[in-house]
Amino acid sequence: QERLAVIAKAHQVHVVQPDMFYDLPLDVYAPCALGATLNDANIARLRCKIVAGAANNQLEDERRHAHLLHNQGIVYVPDFLINAGGLINIYTDLYYTYSCALAYQHTERIYDTCLEVLNRSASEHIPPSAVAEQLAEERIHNTQATLPHR
Repeated sequence: QERLAVIAKAHQVHVVQPDMFYDLPLDVYAPCALGATLNDANIARLRCKIVAGAANNQLEDERRHAHLLHNQGIVYVPDFLINAGGLINIYTDLYYTYSCALAYQHTERIYDTCLEVLNRSASEHIPPSAVAEQLAEERIHNTQATLPHR
């Protein structure tokens, strides 16, 4: 608490207890480091526009809570989409001679993929997580035969 007070004073910010985030009028709620922070009890309290964080498994129940967020008009960017950079980095190491430039080249596409997911979600009126899963399955199906063998 002392360290928080020093940081808050130095940067002129207000420290909020973790359970209070849900009640704040935020643009983005970004759960990072802790999974399953969104559930039946707190999703109804959310006052944010977007949930987009790096924590794995942010929703206690992926399907149910993705629909709850969608029905509340809150955009949810799935963790596996946001976290794709780590997997891309490993992929370039496993299937190619590792190249940082190649990993960056593929990682830069996450932004475009995210836009595609959000646009399809809006046009098809389904949660972004459902679209992201469909897109992932399509890509897996279309690339299985073309993966280089090591």
